[in-house]
Order: sequence, then structure tokens, then C-alpha cells
Amino acid sequence: MTVPKILVVDDQPINVQLLKRKLEREGIKVTTATNGLEALSSVRWDRPDLILLDVMMPDMDGIEVCQRLQADEATKSIPVIFITARTSKEGKIEGLGVGAVDYITKPIDLDETMARVQTQLRFVSANRELIDLQRRLSEARRAATIGAVTQGIAHNLNNLLGVVIGYLDLVKAYYDKPELVKKNAACVEEAVLRIVSIIKQLSTLVVKTRLPLIAGDLSQLIESGVQRFRTEYRIDGPVTFENTLGTLAIDTHYEVFEEVLSKVLINAWEAYGDAPTSQRPITIRTEIVEKPEEGRQLFVKVEDQGRGIEADIRDHVFEPFVSSKQTVGVGMGLTVARHALRNLGGDVSLADRPGGGTIVTLMHPLDRKNRRSTVE
Repeated sequence: MTVPKILVVDDQPINVQLLKRKLEREGIKVTTATNGLEALSSVRWDRPDLILLDVMMPDMDGIEVCQRLQADEATKSIPVIFITARTSKEGKIEGLGVGAVDYITKPIDLDETMARVQTQLRFVSANRELIDLQRRLSEARRAATIGAVTQGIAHNLNNLLGVVIGYLDLVKAYYDKPELVKKNAACVEEAVLRIVSIIKQLSTLVVKTRLPLIAGDLSQLIESGVQRFRTEYRIDGPVTFENTLGTLAIDTHYEVFEEVLSKVLINAWEAYGDAPTSQRPITIRTEIVEKPEEGRQLFVKVEDQGRGIEADIRDHVFEPFVSSKQTVGVGMGLTVARHALRNLGGDVSLADRPGGGTIVTLMHPLDRKNRRSTVE
């Protein structure tokens, strides 16, 4: 069990000694300081779990010490209990206003002080346990994701390699029939390209650096994404773009934007199952949404009228290799799309379409100053 550490700061030696003796009797490690500068230096070298800080001190009072602690990212989370002779409501509010978590009034009641200290130490302990739990959960999720990706890769690559070997055997068997050789070689090429695609998608999942952004016209970007969808997947289906925003420039990464849109479009296409090409309408709509904390967001909504999100994969569509031929969430498409957009400060969400089908919303920031600073 970790022994809690408390820093006691007071310019009156008698107060320091009284508090030190009481706290040490309770099994708490205590360091002391008699002025503000000494306190800041002590915190820098030996981070305490809690600080008991006198408000009225010469040169640098407790208010300024607390403000400096709050201004430093490394120390702002350390709880501070003010020791003050002020009994007015305004004085107490001032102390709490600069970041203190509690206050003790002079003359010091040692039993009351101990009770307040123990309360804050319990909060510190609970917070540490929460941080540790979050870390372990994060590690567990990472391990689970790695397992899912590894299993999915093995399954997909084994299937594709089986296809390659099968068609190569056919090429050998019919080596004297050029038309059959050409047909089977084309199937081998398609399977190899799918293998290359999986490897490429894995590469996008490990990108950790910020991508360079260039201003681009939204309409052109969406048209390029649609064209990429048709070219890469050899599909010539109906995609309608309803742009109500007119000319709009956005700072984005062209390659990422086009790739994300093409992956969402192929999921919309496959949501129709075996329906004929002419009966697979896909609509792209755009709007701007103002979010209080994130500023203006561009919403690009891709709507299909397919079979919708099946209940058994609804909560897992963004996981790697969640697969259903009747709905969205095939392979790694949505996994890669969400990761790529989050790397640009955006996100991907998915919802049922009224009347049937699915709406996938690509959220892209327009106010770059509010761009997220972390990558998922």
C-alpha cells in the first residue's frame, strides 16, 4: 500500500509542527515549507498527494501559489486545502475560485483537519484507481482489437490465397487454351489486388502523425470520391449528390477524404445484397452543423435504401472485419474510414434511415482551431 504524501506550507513554525505531528501519527509522510517559493520548489522535486497551504504568507501568498500550481499541467491535479484566518464568505469563495478543493480556518482544529485530509486522500486514491482502470481497459481493448484484426487478416488472406492457388491450378491445367488462361489469370490478379488492398488498409490504421491539409472545393472532393468508388470497385451505379451548400472550401487531406468516401459508398452499395444495379440508389447530402465546443462541422451524409443495420452487428460495425453481405460493416472499410477521419479531427457515425436503409454521416471540422489533438 502506498503511503500518502502531504506538503504542509505555513510561515508559522508552530502550525507546521502541529500539523506535521498529527499527520505523521496517522501514517502519512509529511514534507514542509515556510513560504511560497519553497513550496513550489518542493512540489517540483517531490510531488505530494495533497497540499495544506496557508493563505496569508509574506512575499507570495497562498492564492498566488495555488494559481501557479493550477497553471502548470504537471501540478494542476494536486488537491490544495487552504489554511486561512478569513471567515468571510468572500474570502472562502476567493480560495475555492483559484482551484482549492477545501479550506480550514484558524485556529486549527486538528481533528477537523484530519477528517478533511482523509476525505481528500480518499478522492486521490479513487482517482488513481480510476486512472489505472482506464489504462487497463485501454490495454484490454487494444489487445482485443489486435486479436480481432489478426484473426480477420488470417481468415481473409487464407481465403484469398486459396483463390489464387485454385486459379493458378486452372491456368496450369488449361495452359493450352489461351482464353481460359486469360480468364483465370484475371481472377488471380483480382485476388492479389484484394490482398494488396488489405495491406494498404492496415497501413492507414497505424498512422500517428498529423496529415498535411490543403484547401479544396467540397463538390470536387465528393465527385472525386465517387469516381474513386466507381473505379476501384468497378461499379457504375447511381449515386446522387444533393449539394445545398454551393461552393464551399474545406481544409482537408485529399487522399484521405476520397478514400473515406469511397469506402462508405461501397458499404452502401453492398447493403442492397443481390439487388440489380439500377435498384441500388445512393444519395449524398451535405449540411453544416454548429457544435458549441467544436465549432462548425461539415456533415456529409451517405444514404442507402438497403436492408439496414442488422441487430447482431449494430454495436460492432466499426470493428475490424465485421462482415455481413446483407448490410454495412463489411471487412475493414468502416474501421479505416472512422480512423482516417478521426485523424483529421472528424468522425463517422451510423444510423437507421427513416423508411429503411442506412445513413452514414462523415463529420469533418470546418474550424481548424477546434481540431482534435489526439488520434484514436
